[in-house]
Amino acid sequence: MAFKQASPDGLKRYQDDRFGMFVHWGLYSLVGAHEWAMFRDRRSVADYEVLANRFEGEEFDADAWVRLAADAGQRFITITSRHHDGFSMYDTALSDYKVTKTPFGRDPMVELRAACDRHGVRLGFYVSLLDWHHPAYRAALRERSGLAWEDYVGFLHGQVEELSTQYGDVAEYWIDGYWPAEWATNREKNWFGPSGDFQLPELYDKIHTLQPNAVIMHNHHAAPQPGEDVQGFEGDLPGENTNEINVTPLTLEARETCQTTSTIAYGFHKDDHKYRDVRELLTMLVRGAGSGATFLLNVGPTPQGTIPLPAQQNLRAMGDWLSRNGEGIYQTRAGQLQVADIDGRDSLRHAFTSTVGADGAHYVHLLNGDAPTSFFVDLPEGQHARDVEATLLTDAGPVPAKILGDGDTISVTVPAERREALISTVRLRVR
Repeated sequence: MAFKQASPDGLKRYQDDRFGMFVHWGLYSLVGAHEWAMFRDRRSVADYEVLANRFEGEEFDADAWVRLAADAGQRFITITSRHHDGFSMYDTALSDYKVTKTPFGRDPMVELRAACDRHGVRLGFYVSLLDWHHPAYRAALRERSGLAWEDYVGFLHGQVEELSTQYGDVAEYWIDGYWPAEWATNREKNWFGPSGDFQLPELYDKIHTLQPNAVIMHNHHAAPQPGEDVQGFEGDLPGENTNEINVTPLTLEARETCQTTSTIAYGFHKDDHKYRDVRELLTMLVRGAGSGATFLLNVGPTPQGTIPLPAQQNLRAMGDWLSRNGEGIYQTRAGQLQVADIDGRDSLRHAFTSTVGADGAHYVHLLNGDAPTSFFVDLPEGQHARDVEATLLTDAGPVPAKILGDGDTISVTVPAERREALISTVRLRVR
């Protein structure tokens, strides 16, 4: 079949956004241990599904969530529509195992859609391919229900159609739950292994037909397939593979990296009190942009529906930094510069990264306190400077810059007293 992709406008919009909020909220939030709690505790369907009777979300405020995202400088929110536990967080017509059949009794996606429209934030959906609850997914449940694998595939595709037709313009579909080369799929087949084909080409075609501007990011830790628009790097930066799950080479220009604000799980964890600091999160945002990646930063709301305070504080601090330096992040693409310490210290090679704007301006980001006051910028091959203008985004004032050699290197000096406490960004206009 001929494969559709996201429209050029939709793909550009996604790449321009550069920063989004990831949200994991569901029945597992009540357990307060991990979004995989049903599997980790090996709970039966009957034992786990009674959690729905306790899901009240009494403090949920869609406007507060979206205002926080907007304050953080996040341009879209991607939220779990159904995680691996099979519980639908929207008013699906295809199952009664859903949020509107709980004491909460409402469709949070409707409320988030309205809040997103009010605050200029876009809405996207996480979709799990696997479902530990559905009577046709796991072999043990199919034996009891008499259903076939095709019944589950019909349910999966039907839910995607609902999400694509009931909640307006969709930013992103974040597909998860199938990792063909990893332990979960291959060693825990009773829980994770599919019993047939998900018919992904047809699923992607449905999405691109109903939501032509939406991008598809499949978190399978493998090479992107036709119909997928964004190459994902879970918990890592493109090409680095420090967590040993993102082993694929860079093949797509549009990329995404995701990370958690806390350190144990995506969903709310009652014992997770260690949150990543603002410097770590900003560094991942900036280095991701320098690698051509959008940064999707996760929060795990409490069972009551509030985003934990440490996550809120860090997000607002990121938004404060972006209010001064966002020009070097939004609407940029992967950097084209080589930045080097004047003294040639290789240990400082991670002290810099760069991005390039739509108008050709280069942005050099000084990532940490180790970045020296003066540094060299080597221009892309074939580019030679006749004139250069260097501006520190923090205060919009000029900084000293000098063309060296034959015009292919620029030296830049950022006085220590003018640098940001976290990350400083210099705009270079080279003519």
